[in-house]
Amino acid sequence: MKRVFLITGFFFLFLIEIGKVYLIMPFPGSQKQNTIDLAYWLDQNIVWLRWVCIALLAYPVISVFGSSGTWKKLLTGTVVILYCVIFYYTNFRFLADKMFLQPRTKELYSGDRNKVDSNKLVIAVTLNGEARAYPIEIIGYHHQVVDTVGQVPVMVTYCTVCRTGRVYSPAVDGKMEKFRLVGMDHFNAMFEDATTNSWWRQVTGTAIVGPLKGKSLKEIPSRQLTLAAWQREYPQSLVLQPDTTFNKRYADLEGFDKGTVESGLEKRDSASWKLKSWVVGVVAGNTSKAYDWNELVAAKMIQDSLPDSPLVLLLGSDTASFYVFDRRMDGVPLNFQQDSIPDFFRDTNTNSAWNISGFCVDGPFNGRQLHTIQAYQEFWHSWKTFHPQTLQYRADVKQTLGLR
Repeated sequence: MKRVFLITGFFFLFLIEIGKVYLIMPFPGSQKQNTIDLAYWLDQNIVWLRWVCIALLAYPVISVFGSSGTWKKLLTGTVVILYCVIFYYTNFRFLADKMFLQPRTKELYSGDRNKVDSNKLVIAVTLNGEARAYPIEIIGYHHQVVDTVGQVPVMVTYCTVCRTGRVYSPAVDGKMEKFRLVGMDHFNAMFEDATTNSWWRQVTGTAIVGPLKGKSLKEIPSRQLTLAAWQREYPQSLVLQPDTTFNKRYADLEGFDKGTVESGLEKRDSASWKLKSWVVGVVAGNTSKAYDWNELVAAKMIQDSLPDSPLVLLLGSDTASFYVFDRRMDGVPLNFQQDSIPDFFRDTNTNSAWNISGFCVDGPFNGRQLHTIQAYQEFWHSWKTFHPQTLQYRADVKQTLGLR
């Protein structure tokens, strides 16, 4: 009986410690199953589960060291030491918020004080007349940075494994909340709120498990483009600077902007419609649609229509900044063609000239602005996972295909 308790106690002790981390980190096979409820239950109940296992182990372990032979003592002692090592790694080293720390200093500069390369991609926000930009290769390590833009609190988030940038209001039921990175589910980062310990999905801002399950954070409109492109529109924009404490961590993401980073989880597949291919995703009402990045690069402009949402996708001359606009002006859909001048285009309805930012600079619509449609660049595996009914734009077959 003592042997049964000894084996059972150690087995479950090892199982719960390893399982607590395995289920919410990108280990082989861990992110492909719907195990989030089990992972959350294990996380919330780990303390008493440990004590049950320790209670099972107490008497047999004491007996082994009190009366058993040397080899049994050595074997039991080795297992105890192994558990201590696993406990240390699973509770201190492999925890998401221990691996990806928050900035110790948060500095945002404009003009000559800014040290961020203008070719870097940023997640950019403008609120109440104030513009701020957050370099992806900085945010990508930290996963989230809380800031204030135009006197509005914002939480800028990024998941490099999904290539998803999102900006949210960190308010839950009207109260400012604090979040920590807790792990991932289906390869997407999750945050835990400090008040209820609910887990929130980064890509949707929705609580997927815990007391607040089903609630969603308010998303704040944002754009992804190069810093140079953003500064042309907002030359006084503040730019988040790297925290030199984490220079080595930032270096690990060098090349992420272009998809050439070494990590297999974050590196781009240059082919189309593969798991790690880039797409531009758009949601209009109840319809979601994905556009192949390679196709956008080749065409420079894609015109399409979702239900009640005629739109146009444009790629800047830097081949990194993309723009998505509603093609309607005064309720009438416009048809566009590229202009001979880079980053300009014209509508065939009135021959008005528009710049890449959707602003009309010449013609009957001079001074008017196209409405920006929220769009995201991300990995295809992410978009189709979190938009399972998404449509795919396929110019080669002149039709839109749904996923099967």
